[in-house]
Amino acid sequence: MHAGSEPRESFGEFCRWRREELGLTLADVAAAVGCARGYLSAMETGARPPPGDEILGRWERALSLPVGRLVRVARWEQSFVAGGPEVKREVSRLAEDRIAAMRLAALLRQSGPGGLDAAFMSGELRRLVDRLSPEDESSIGEALPLTLAREVPLINRVAAGYPREFTDLSFPARIADEYVRCPDVTDPEAFAARVVGDSMLPEYKEGDIVVFSPSCEVRNGMDCFARLEPDHETTFKRVYFEGESGSRIRLQPLNSAYPPRTVDRDMVAGLYAAVSVMRRILH
Repeated sequence: MHAGSEPRESFGEFCRWRREELGLTLADVAAAVGCARGYLSAMETGARPPPGDEILGRWERALSLPVGRLVRVARWEQSFVAGGPEVKREVSRLAEDRIAAMRLAALLRQSGPGGLDAAFMSGELRRLVDRLSPEDESSIGEALPLTLAREVPLINRVAAGYPREFTDLSFPARIADEYVRCPDVTDPEAFAARVVGDSMLPEYKEGDIVVFSPSCEVRNGMDCFARLEPDHETTFKRVYFEGESGSRIRLQPLNSAYPPRTVDRDMVAGLYAAVSVMRRILH
């Protein structure tokens, strides 16, 4: 990539490029967006996936971008992550085909008398035709998988509770000892955890499997998997934003036998919204 040129694929690189182009610091943008500087830094470096549309909208305004521009960049990157190597190969093939088509069109326009004969004799015409219309056409139009991977890693076991080692850099994991299948979840960063204890009764019972989506925008009153600093403590609670600009976060158990806990927003290193729950029905 040339110095000063706009990145084409990476959401984080695009955000950093635009911020530096405007002469803004991470602190400047974080203040305008209304979130922690470390949160934006993690997304600029690719350690976290792009956020939800609400934060993206505020981020667009902070970077003086047209409405929807940052959303499109985020969706483009997410499509690569979700689609895996097959999507990347297909996009690369389409880009090569476009270049070949442009070259063939230029060759046909510029060829004077005998020009096509010369292109044929040099082999260039045949290479371009073969590129755009191979003799073996069985692979052309092969459909890419229309459904994304529907298995998400289960990051804890009933006996082990919630993982204290949960971090944005190592979880959600691509490889796990156990997976659950959830057809309605398409977030490639989604993960699942079993409910431990009875603090979220009556809505969640011990042993229920809850699926969390890092790409889902966290809103007031949502049930979330929370990671707290400095000890990487993790918990599953209903979340309420309190204080000026949500400077405090209340972690509310649903079971009235347990007291709520309120912490400074800076202590919350990660909030992941619950999007699905699975449980065994006993007769």
